[in-house]
Amino acid sequence: MSRKTGRVYVGVGGWNYAPWRESFYPADLAQKRELEYASRKLASIEINGTYYRTQSAASFAKWRDETPEGFIFSVKAPRFAVMRKTPREAGESIDRFFASGVMELGDKLGPILWQFLPNKKFDAGFFDAFLSLLPKNIGGLPLMHAIEPRHESFKTAEFIALARQHGVAIVIAGDSKYPLIADLTAPFVYARIMGTRPDAPLGYDDNALEQWTQRARQWASGAAPGGLDYVARTQQKAATPRDVFLYVISGAKERNPAAAMALMERLSH
Repeated sequence: MSRKTGRVYVGVGGWNYAPWRESFYPADLAQKRELEYASRKLASIEINGTYYRTQSAASFAKWRDETPEGFIFSVKAPRFAVMRKTPREAGESIDRFFASGVMELGDKLGPILWQFLPNKKFDAGFFDAFLSLLPKNIGGLPLMHAIEPRHESFKTAEFIALARQHGVAIVIAGDSKYPLIADLTAPFVYARIMGTRPDAPLGYDDNALEQWTQRARQWASGAAPGGLDYVARTQQKAATPRDVFLYVISGAKERNPAAAMALMERLSH
């Protein structure tokens, strides 16, 4: 991609959340300008509405135009694609998703997130076929894919090898009930941290904020941070820097923008 590698994009999930109108957005801000405002406080936003329903090309174009240069969206792929029983059925949903207009985001399109349900177990044949269906580029625009498994059966070296073979990142699910797989399998890192607390003004305490800041810096440098759960015995050697997409998700959602901005502040020093 033309963007400089080694940059850390910190953000949250979505931008329409009523409690943020009391804790994040100015009181006099029109609701239709929430994305415009959020995109100037954060480096990235994970679009979640795409998981539940098909969005129009006009909507993607509008979001692109409302955000500043250098801002990046990640997009959660539709649930219909990840809930199919066969790769063929999944392929049809994948094709419809990419034909829906998502490419209107242009150079503001970051990773596509493929999130599987907690009851979806690892099946090597299915996932090899599924990952093979994910397009590498469309219309000359390279695509990045991240897969988020939520079942313990994915904590196997065979899954790590498959993800590396296809150049797909495994989502690092931090501070959550879901399996944490920190193995680096792609030229970028996709982390979703879910441990914000309502009693912490910045979502996390200082120690946790510093810990995630240092991990983000290490990922961006090409390193694999310590203190995380790795599955494969052999890790990719630190080589070239990686872009890092770090989202503060779930937890005490009303605190997530504050946590994201606190991480951005620390990373700027």
